[in-house]
Amino acid sequence: MSSLPVPSRRTFGALLAGAATGALLPAGLASAQPRAGRLIARDTFRHGLRNWAVELEKGGSVTASGGVLDIDVPAGASIWFRQRLSGPYVITYTATAVDEGGVNDRVSDLNNFWNATDVRSPDDLFATARTGALADYDCLKTYYSGFGANYNTTTRLRRYVGESGVRPLIYDYTEPLLTANEPNRVRIVSDGSTVQWWNNGRLVFDYTDPEPYTGGHFAFRTTWSHFRLADFEVRRLR
Repeated sequence: MSSLPVPSRRTFGALLAGAATGALLPAGLASAQPRAGRLIARDTFRHGLRNWAVELEKGGSVTASGGVLDIDVPAGASIWFRQRLSGPYVITYTATAVDEGGVNDRVSDLNNFWNATDVRSPDDLFATARTGALADYDCLKTYYSGFGANYNTTTRLRRYVGESGVRPLIYDYTEPLLTANEPNRVRIVSDGSTVQWWNNGRLVFDYTDPEPYTGGHFAFRTTWSHFRLADFEVRRLR
């Protein structure tokens, strides 16, 4: 594990805010990684998008073949896993921000929704149409991570509460951020009140939610970017 960086002013302020809302540890102070057990779901990305629902703001390309989910989009995109998940569980996948000279190769916004429900159709996320624009997701109750967002300058955790224009911020960091063409092994933990998001073995977010979201849908989320994702699994926590 890398040494802990000196926090910026924004990072320090976020730590104080996080502590007030129940955060356990600042980013980088990692406890032992949770142990995964029985397989709940998997996609090898060799059989198309049958397990996914794609919402695109301004079109683009989303394909799944040869073991890779390729997301190449000029604006907002949410790619939802159709199976509803309930905790305790851990999601793992690998994502690479592509920088090969393409028009969408911006290296920004490795984002996720998880345990998401839509207050407009709480029993069926897909009964409500969404456009792919970020503001269209304000009616979700969900956790939202933005790793290397805002042109790869911020890494944030939010807890949406299902109200238009309200996106409560839990953590706001200036690092860690994305590195072009380098894999990010992501691990998302949903274990009752414990909410964690790991990257390459480093604990980035560790939040204790007094009123946790314990079930719902997962999505890859990005905007104006190009990502290649692989090795998607969901396992029950031991």
